[in-house]
This record gives sequence, C-alpha cells and structure tokens, in this order.
Amino acid sequence: MTAGYSLGMGVTTLLDDAMRVARLGARDAGLAEQRRSLTEEVVREASASRLLHLGLPARDGGPGATLPEIVTILHTLAHGDGALGWCSMISSTTCGLAAHLPADIAGEIFASSRAVGGVFAPNGRAEPDSGAHVVSGRWQWGSGAGHSDWLLAGAMTPDARRLSCLVPVSEVEFHDTWHTVGLRGTGSGDFSLDSVVVPEGHVVEVGRSPRLVDDPLARFPTFTMLAVGVAAVAIGIGRRALDEAATLAAERTPQFSRRRLAESGAAQADIARAEARWGAALAYLEHSVGAAWERVEAGDDVHLAQRVRIRSAAAHAAGEVVAVVDAMFAMCGGAAVYDTSVLGRCLRDAHVIPQHIMVSPRIHETLGKFHMGVDLDDSML
Repeated sequence: MTAGYSLGMGVTTLLDDAMRVARLGARDAGLAEQRRSLTEEVVREASASRLLHLGLPARDGGPGATLPEIVTILHTLAHGDGALGWCSMISSTTCGLAAHLPADIAGEIFASSRAVGGVFAPNGRAEPDSGAHVVSGRWQWGSGAGHSDWLLAGAMTPDARRLSCLVPVSEVEFHDTWHTVGLRGTGSGDFSLDSVVVPEGHVVEVGRSPRLVDDPLARFPTFTMLAVGVAAVAIGIGRRALDEAATLAAERTPQFSRRRLAESGAAQADIARAEARWGAALAYLEHSVGAAWERVEAGDDVHLAQRVRIRSAAAHAAGEVVAVVDAMFAMCGGAAVYDTSVLGRCLRDAHVIPQHIMVSPRIHETLGKFHMGVDLDDSML
C-alpha cells in the first residue's frame, strides 16, 4: 500500500496512523454502511490523528504531508473502508481553503474542528449585505456532514461570482436523503440554509481569493487536489477488491468443481489482467501528481497542461477501478453477492465514485478540447 513514494519521518507516523485507523474502518464498515455514517470511534481516531485535516496548511496545524503522500494515505484509508477514505478526502481537501483565510479565522474554522465538509457546487444564492452574504439553498452530497463542525456551501452571487461559504453546522438543516447504492457510510445527505448570514471573512472565491499561505500544498489548485483525492479513494477500493478476490479464490471451490478457484486458469488470467489495470491506473495518477508536485515545490504554479494530465489520470483511475472491481466480482461468483460481502461493498462503492463531477466521464470532453487546441473553460480544472 505504500509503493510509489518514500515518506518523511513525520509522515511515516501519519501513515502508521492511517493503517491503524483503516483497520478500525474495516472492522466497522458493515455497521457504518447500515447506519449510513462512520462510527463514532472511527471518526474520533481519524480526527485525533489529523487524518481528516491532511490538506490543512502547516501554519494552521496541518500534518505537513505532501500531495503524493496524501494520495498514499487516502488509498490506505479507503482500503479499510471506502466510506472512511471518502470522508477523509472531503474534509482534508476542504481544509485547503484555510490557505485563503487569515490565521485567526482559519484556526476558528479548520484547526479546531473535528472535521469539515460540504459541497463546492454553487447550488445556493449569496446576496451581499453590509460586509456579509445572506446565503440560502439546498445541497446534495454533503459527505461527512453529520460528524463535521463546519460545512462549505457553494453559492452564486447576483453578479455570477462563485463563492465557497463556510458555516457552522448549528446554522444547517439536514435532510435524510442518503439511501444509496454505495458509499453509504459517508452519510452524504442533503443539507440546506435559509437566509444564513455569512461574514465576508468566512467566504472564499476559489481561483480568485488570494493565497495567504505560500507553501506547495497551498499552491496546488483546489479542484485539481479534489480530483486527486477522489481518485485516490477509488484506488484504495480497487486494491481492497483485488485482495478480497485473491482470498476468496484461495478458499472457495466453485460448485461442480474439484479445484479451488485459485487453481482455475481463467481466474488466474482474470486477476492478472485486473492487477495490471489497477497498477497502471495508480502509476499514471502518481506520475502526473508527482510531476506537478515538483513544480510547486520549486515555487511555481501548476500549469494547464499538468492540470489536464492530472484530471485525465484521476478520471481514468475511477473508470479503471470500476472495471477491476466488476471483473473480481464476476470471477468470485455467488460468494460476492451478499450484503455482508466485502467484495460486494467494493462493487457498490466503486460504482458511485464516477458519479462525482471531478472524475465523471464527462470531464474527458473538456480535456479533449485542450488536446485539440479548442478554447475551453479551465476554471474547474
């Protein structure tokens, strides 16, 4: 699970914590899926280990991980439970907004919170009002909202500015809508705001608000980081599916057969092809992220060609993981169809991930414009 990058001493401890919390996540995954939220112990341990704050700047108490290291940590958590990896990804990437806020406000919102969550999509309205914004609307996919202290709510102003408004959960109304095929444990239900006053200091305009922290993680584009995080979760789910399939194949003798599934030539070929697809997807993601990370570490911004490459790798990883998990599910037969099957949960979770706009197959149309030399809107890249 740690192939690809060497981790510094401080982050090695973080990875050790990730492996420990992933084991807790794996233990409680069935219960989390049933309850449609992570268990209290898993949230508490993840937060205490800063695994819900991976994108928080060091200025504000962040753990100091690089983005390549965050990829490894996220897919480690998702290997334990896809919902755990997803909630860590959502909170950690949202924490990146702290780089655009003064230290005192960032500390109030992010550094002291158990977790943060919310939705970047500008589904709400933000009306200017005497140095503040009055925000109303309803948002879907509020991942981890139930265990978060603050939520991000994307909103449009009358003059078409896209704002990320940070509000305490005490101002939020939750709606029990998260009855889904997969990623049930993320608790990603709807939430709404009704004329909530958000101070100007609690608002970030992604892509326009100045950076008040100048470190490599802060220089990495917000939506690029979000796509990387989503893809890393997919990678972890794919790895878990491969591991579970290998275990089942070693234990299971199919009906009307005298040999274990692992002794079947067809199954051997299936898992070999799936391993190659998974490994290639991870390698493409790691390589594209690593190249861009070298650029920001040198003090530069990530140029458009690198953002396109990363977004391509992220969407590719999400799609390849679906294919890998499907192949392992088909290979293992009836043993995988039960709700209690880890492989079945991997199948359900993997199929939800490409529905996220950051890795949706539709992104390839935008990326294709770049390759064809056609004008494109790169504000979401």
